[in-house]
Amino acid sequence: MNKIDIDNDWSFKNLKPSETGKWTHNYHRYPAKFIPQLVEKLLDEYKVGKDAHINDPFMGSGTTIVTAIARGLKASGTDINPLAYLITKVKATPINPDYLNEKIKQFFIKLDDPKIVPLIPENQIERINYWFTEHNKNELGKILRIIYEEQDANIRDFYLVAFSHILKNCSLWLQKSTKPTRDLKKKPVEPKEVFRRHLLKMQKGNNEFYKIVPATVRENIQDYLNIKIGDARKQPVPDESVDMVITSSPYVTSYDYADLHQLSLIWLNLVNDLRKYKKEFIGVSTNEDKNINLRSQIAKSIVNKLAEKNKKKAQEVEAFFGAMEEVFDESFRILKYGGRCCYVIGNTKLLGVDILNAEVFAESLQYSGFKIDRIIKREIPSKILPQKRDEKTGKFTSAQNVNSEAYPVEYIIVGLKE
Repeated sequence: MNKIDIDNDWSFKNLKPSETGKWTHNYHRYPAKFIPQLVEKLLDEYKVGKDAHINDPFMGSGTTIVTAIARGLKASGTDINPLAYLITKVKATPINPDYLNEKIKQFFIKLDDPKIVPLIPENQIERINYWFTEHNKNELGKILRIIYEEQDANIRDFYLVAFSHILKNCSLWLQKSTKPTRDLKKKPVEPKEVFRRHLLKMQKGNNEFYKIVPATVRENIQDYLNIKIGDARKQPVPDESVDMVITSSPYVTSYDYADLHQLSLIWLNLVNDLRKYKKEFIGVSTNEDKNINLRSQIAKSIVNKLAEKNKKKAQEVEAFFGAMEEVFDESFRILKYGGRCCYVIGNTKLLGVDILNAEVFAESLQYSGFKIDRIIKREIPSKILPQKRDEKTGKFTSAQNVNSEAYPVEYIIVGLKE
């Protein structure tokens, strides 16, 4: 992969945040998301037709799904994270601007009612008290009470995404940290004001999105949008029904999404048992993963090198590569002949061992039946990723403790089903 030149046409260096966050793409912060322009370029490059079906098995915050819907294409996908599902559903569902405007006006009137009784999830009260001041806890509880009084599910979910987005700023969470760390000196922002601002920002995004989505899709969204909370290895679509898979899989051992999104998970009561939920993520080694037989020889070599340094880390990487082989098999199942899968992934280093994700993906895709059609190497200036990793521990570190680039570039591995 080192011999492949960086293709500057795929780096999108000159784009402004207003361009990468167009339409509904700025509804909610989400780590490691790729930009809509990358999806658009792939669709254009391979001349994807107007009746196409696009799939994303790791849909995250919905970049691929939203882009497909904007073009009038069918979109399907999964994510194990219920918050990701909620964000994607809301971002991909255009709402009539006049109707939404009236709903938001009514919401703001209710928000000024001093008699609102806060709605705070009783089973999560201990965690909420840990992260929020008493004042902000009650103010957020009032907002949540009004949200759940809304009868229209699409409007209610729209509000919930806005609510979820503001939680970090309203909490004691250390602002720049991707790990759950409290900052007791932090002055959390006032919930009502930041909620108003973000809701209006989302309203503007929806209005722009509504204009771009074809009327047929807007009026029959259920026929175009097929997304589920679920495992990437089980897509909710029939055999040979998809024209293109465009996705960015998890980066092995990078993010703990259960921790990262725990404020939303506890306030919205999306997960009952956080520990059990964490085990559902790809790359988490469990007792069921003891007899993995990797097909990729490159993957086996990486696991063996890691095992000499840290058996637990080796098991995690082995579980990740093993699960990804099953995901590739599933992509082969659902794609039409002549269809392509596009996997966005970067290489990194862990405990001094090169984790050659791109090489492993390229080899594994061939074991699943794909022909490697193309490998694109791109810089990632726009991707929200911690860029530095400590070579000894393998953990992400701050900029002042730089000793290893985590993901300086990434690859798009394109597989063709012949």
